[in-house]
Amino acid sequence: MEVYTSLVREVRKGRKKFAVLIDPDKYTLPSLKKLISVAKRSPVDYFFFGGSLLTRDQQDQFIGLIKANTDIPVILFPGNHFQINRNADGILFLSLISGRNPELLIGKHVITAPYLKATRLEVIPTGYLLIDGGNKSTVAYMSNTDPIPAEKSEIAVCTALAGELLGMKLIYLDAGSGAKKPVPLTMIRQVKKFINIPVIVGGGICTPAQVRGACQSGADVVVVGNAIERDISLVPELAAAIYH
Repeated sequence: MEVYTSLVREVRKGRKKFAVLIDPDKYTLPSLKKLISVAKRSPVDYFFFGGSLLTRDQQDQFIGLIKANTDIPVILFPGNHFQINRNADGILFLSLISGRNPELLIGKHVITAPYLKATRLEVIPTGYLLIDGGNKSTVAYMSNTDPIPAEKSEIAVCTALAGELLGMKLIYLDAGSGAKKPVPLTMIRQVKKFINIPVIVGGGICTPAQVRGACQSGADVVVVGNAIERDISLVPELAAAIYH
Protein backbone atom coordinates (compact mmCIF):
# COMPACT_ATOMS: atom_id res chain seq x y z
CA MET A 1 0.00 0.00 0.00
CA GLU A 2 1.24 3.50 -0.78
CA VAL A 3 2.61 5.49 2.14
CA TYR A 4 0.16 8.37 1.78
CA THR A 5 -2.90 6.17 1.33
CA SER A 6 -1.92 4.18 4.40
CA LEU A 7 -1.34 7.33 6.45
CA VAL A 8 -4.71 8.84 5.53
CA ARG A 9 -6.43 5.59 6.47
CA GLU A 10 -4.72 5.62 9.86
CA VAL A 11 -5.54 9.30 10.42
CA ARG A 12 -9.22 8.59 9.78
CA LYS A 13 -9.07 5.94 12.50
CA GLY A 14 -7.51 8.44 14.90
CA ARG A 15 -4.16 6.70 14.97
CA LYS A 16 -0.97 8.73 15.34
CA LYS A 17 2.43 7.97 13.79
CA PHE A 18 6.04 8.38 14.93
CA ALA A 19 8.89 9.26 12.57
CA VAL A 20 12.61 9.33 13.28
CA LEU A 21 14.50 11.93 11.28
CA ILE A 22 17.87 10.66 10.06
CA ASP A 23 20.35 13.34 9.05
CA PRO A 24 23.06 11.22 7.40
CA ASP A 25 25.73 13.71 8.43
CA LYS A 26 24.94 12.92 12.07
CA TYR A 27 25.30 9.12 11.85
CA THR A 28 27.98 6.55 11.22
CA LEU A 29 27.30 3.05 9.96
CA PRO A 30 27.56 1.55 13.48
CA SER A 31 25.26 4.17 15.02
CA LEU A 32 22.75 3.76 12.19
CA LYS A 33 22.74 -0.01 12.66
CA LYS A 34 22.00 0.52 16.35
CA LEU A 35 19.18 2.94 15.52
CA ILE A 36 17.61 0.47 13.11
CA SER A 37 17.73 -2.27 15.74
CA VAL A 38 16.12 -0.03 18.38
CA ALA A 39 13.52 1.32 15.95
CA LYS A 40 12.32 -2.16 14.99
CA ARG A 41 11.49 -2.88 18.62
CA SER A 42 9.94 0.46 19.55
CA PRO A 43 7.99 0.73 17.13
CA VAL A 44 8.91 3.46 14.66
CA ASP A 45 6.48 4.04 11.78
CA TYR A 46 8.70 6.00 9.37
CA PHE A 47 12.27 7.03 8.81
CA PHE A 48 12.46 10.56 7.41
CA PHE A 49 15.81 10.88 5.66
CA GLY A 50 17.62 14.13 4.85
CA GLY A 51 19.11 17.33 6.18
CA SER A 52 19.42 21.03 5.45
CA LEU A 53 23.05 20.65 4.43
CA LEU A 54 24.70 17.31 3.62
CA THR A 55 28.49 17.27 3.59
CA ARG A 56 28.99 13.53 3.10
CA ASP A 57 27.62 11.44 0.24
CA GLN A 58 26.20 8.52 2.20
CA GLN A 59 22.64 8.36 0.91
CA ASP A 60 23.00 5.14 -1.11
CA GLN A 61 24.87 3.33 1.62
CA PHE A 62 22.60 4.41 4.47
CA ILE A 63 19.28 3.88 2.67
CA GLY A 64 20.52 0.52 1.43
CA LEU A 65 21.35 -0.49 5.00
CA ILE A 66 17.91 0.53 6.24
CA LYS A 67 16.07 -1.26 3.43
CA ALA A 68 18.11 -4.44 3.94
CA ASN A 69 17.33 -4.62 7.64
CA THR A 70 13.79 -3.37 8.17
CA ASP A 71 10.43 -2.83 6.49
CA ILE A 72 10.03 0.64 8.04
CA PRO A 73 9.33 3.02 5.12
CA VAL A 74 12.08 5.47 4.21
CA ILE A 75 10.67 8.87 3.24
CA LEU A 76 13.03 11.46 1.81
CA PHE A 77 12.90 14.80 3.62
CA PRO A 78 15.14 16.74 1.25
CA GLY A 79 16.98 19.91 2.15
CA ASN A 80 17.78 20.56 -1.51
CA HIS A 81 17.27 19.10 -4.97
CA PHE A 82 20.38 16.94 -4.75
CA GLN A 83 18.84 14.80 -2.02
CA ILE A 84 16.93 12.39 -4.25
CA ASN A 85 17.47 8.67 -3.98
CA ARG A 86 15.47 6.17 -6.00
CA ASN A 87 15.92 3.46 -3.35
CA ALA A 88 13.68 5.23 -0.83
CA ASP A 89 9.96 4.52 -0.59
CA GLY A 90 8.78 8.07 -1.10
CA ILE A 91 9.62 11.74 -0.92
CA LEU A 92 8.03 14.72 0.77
CA PHE A 93 7.97 17.13 -2.17
CA LEU A 94 8.38 20.18 0.03
CA SER A 95 7.21 23.67 -0.87
CA LEU A 96 8.28 26.24 1.73
CA ILE A 97 4.95 28.02 1.72
CA SER A 98 5.66 30.02 4.88
CA GLY A 99 8.53 31.82 3.12
CA ARG A 100 8.76 34.12 0.16
CA ASN A 101 11.79 32.60 -1.53
CA PRO A 102 10.55 31.64 -5.02
CA GLU A 103 13.27 29.04 -5.45
CA LEU A 104 11.83 27.03 -2.55
CA LEU A 105 8.23 27.64 -3.52
CA ILE A 106 8.59 26.37 -7.10
CA GLY A 107 12.04 27.02 -8.60
CA LYS A 108 13.88 23.94 -7.32
CA HIS A 109 10.78 21.83 -7.99
CA VAL A 110 10.96 22.58 -11.71
CA ILE A 111 14.55 21.33 -11.77
CA THR A 112 13.71 18.24 -9.75
CA ALA A 113 10.44 17.20 -11.42
CA PRO A 114 11.86 15.28 -14.42
CA TYR A 115 14.23 13.34 -12.17
CA LEU A 116 11.40 12.38 -9.84
CA LYS A 117 9.22 11.39 -12.79
CA ALA A 118 11.94 8.95 -13.89
CA THR A 119 12.00 7.22 -10.49
CA ARG A 120 9.46 4.97 -8.84
CA LEU A 121 9.33 7.14 -5.73
CA GLU A 122 5.96 7.98 -4.27
CA VAL A 123 5.86 11.78 -4.48
CA ILE A 124 3.85 13.45 -1.70
CA PRO A 125 3.24 17.21 -2.17
CA THR A 126 3.87 18.80 1.22
CA GLY A 127 3.31 22.35 2.41
CA TYR A 128 6.25 23.16 4.67
CA LEU A 129 5.88 25.84 7.35
CA LEU A 130 8.92 26.98 9.29
CA ILE A 131 7.97 28.10 12.81
CA ASP A 132 10.17 30.15 15.14
CA GLY A 133 11.76 27.72 17.58
CA GLY A 134 13.65 30.29 19.61
CA ASN A 135 16.90 30.27 17.65
CA LYS A 136 18.24 30.82 14.15
CA SER A 137 17.79 27.43 12.51
CA THR A 138 19.84 25.97 9.68
CA VAL A 139 16.66 25.85 7.60
CA ALA A 140 16.03 29.57 8.06
CA TYR A 141 19.62 30.44 7.17
CA MET A 142 19.90 28.15 4.15
CA SER A 143 16.46 29.04 2.78
CA ASN A 144 16.84 32.78 3.40
CA THR A 145 13.36 32.96 4.89
CA ASP A 146 11.87 34.22 8.13
CA PRO A 147 10.00 31.71 10.30
CA ILE A 148 6.41 32.33 11.35
CA PRO A 149 6.43 33.85 14.87
CA ALA A 150 5.44 31.27 17.49
CA GLU A 151 2.64 33.48 18.81
CA LYS A 152 1.09 34.08 15.37
CA SER A 153 -1.14 31.03 15.03
CA GLU A 154 -3.42 32.87 12.63
CA ILE A 155 -0.60 33.20 10.08
CA ALA A 156 0.13 29.48 10.32
CA VAL A 157 -3.56 28.66 9.92
CA CYS A 158 -4.00 30.81 6.82
CA THR A 159 -0.76 29.53 5.30
CA ALA A 160 -1.67 25.89 5.93
CA LEU A 161 -5.16 26.45 4.53
CA ALA A 162 -3.68 28.04 1.41
CA GLY A 163 -1.43 25.01 1.03
CA GLU A 164 -4.38 22.66 1.23
CA LEU A 165 -6.38 24.67 -1.28
CA LEU A 166 -3.39 24.64 -3.63
CA GLY A 167 -3.46 20.85 -3.55
CA MET A 168 -0.86 19.95 -0.92
CA LYS A 169 -1.48 16.53 0.61
CA LEU A 170 0.36 17.15 3.89
CA ILE A 171 1.18 20.13 6.09
CA TYR A 172 4.49 20.05 7.94
CA LEU A 173 4.94 22.40 10.92
CA ASP A 174 8.64 22.52 11.76
CA ALA A 175 10.45 24.50 14.44
CA GLY A 176 13.73 23.50 12.79
CA SER A 177 16.63 21.31 13.74
CA GLY A 178 17.89 21.99 17.26
CA ALA A 179 14.99 24.31 18.13
CA LYS A 180 14.92 25.53 21.71
CA LYS A 181 11.12 25.32 21.71
CA PRO A 182 8.81 23.04 19.73
CA VAL A 183 5.85 24.24 17.69
CA PRO A 184 3.32 25.68 20.18
CA LEU A 185 0.43 23.37 20.98
CA THR A 186 -2.04 26.20 20.38
CA MET A 187 -0.72 26.58 16.84
CA ILE A 188 -0.97 22.84 16.15
CA ARG A 189 -4.52 22.82 17.50
CA GLN A 190 -5.62 25.77 15.38
CA VAL A 191 -4.04 24.48 12.17
CA LYS A 192 -5.62 21.06 12.63
CA LYS A 193 -9.00 22.68 13.25
CA PHE A 194 -9.04 24.46 9.90
CA ILE A 195 -7.56 21.94 7.48
CA ASN A 196 -8.57 18.45 6.38
CA ILE A 197 -5.21 16.93 5.47
CA PRO A 198 -2.68 15.23 7.78
CA VAL A 199 -0.42 17.41 9.91
CA ILE A 200 3.23 16.56 10.59
CA VAL A 201 4.98 18.27 13.50
CA GLY A 202 8.71 18.33 14.23
CA GLY A 203 11.55 20.38 15.64
CA GLY A 204 12.49 20.80 19.29
CA ILE A 205 10.58 17.73 20.51
CA CYS A 206 12.71 15.93 23.11
CA THR A 207 10.44 14.31 25.70
CA PRO A 208 7.50 11.88 25.84
CA ALA A 209 5.36 14.68 27.30
CA GLN A 210 6.07 16.86 24.27
CA VAL A 211 5.20 13.96 21.95
CA ARG A 212 1.90 13.40 23.76
CA GLY A 213 1.13 17.11 23.75
CA ALA A 214 1.65 17.36 20.00
CA CYS A 215 -0.55 14.31 19.37
CA GLN A 216 -3.32 15.51 21.66
CA SER A 217 -3.24 18.90 19.95
CA GLY A 218 -3.76 17.41 16.49
CA ALA A 219 -0.43 16.24 15.09
CA ASP A 220 -0.91 13.12 12.99
CA VAL A 221 2.82 12.41 12.64
CA VAL A 222 5.40 13.50 15.21
CA VAL A 223 9.02 13.71 14.07
CA VAL A 224 12.06 13.58 16.35
CA GLY A 225 15.66 13.94 15.19
CA ASN A 226 18.17 15.78 17.37
CA ALA A 227 17.10 14.25 20.67
CA ILE A 228 17.60 10.76 19.25
CA GLU A 229 20.95 11.71 17.73
CA ARG A 230 22.08 12.60 21.25
CA ASP A 231 20.55 9.54 22.91
CA ILE A 232 19.25 6.60 20.86
CA SER A 233 17.86 4.99 24.02
CA LEU A 234 15.06 7.61 23.97
CA VAL A 235 13.42 5.99 20.94
CA PRO A 236 11.22 3.43 22.80
CA GLU A 237 9.74 5.91 25.27
CA LEU A 238 9.19 8.58 22.63
CA ALA A 239 7.50 6.06 20.33
CA ALA A 240 5.40 4.71 23.19
CA ALA A 241 4.14 8.23 23.94
CA ILE A 242 2.44 8.27 20.53
CA TYR A 243 0.04 5.58 21.60
CA HIS A 244 -0.86 6.83 25.09
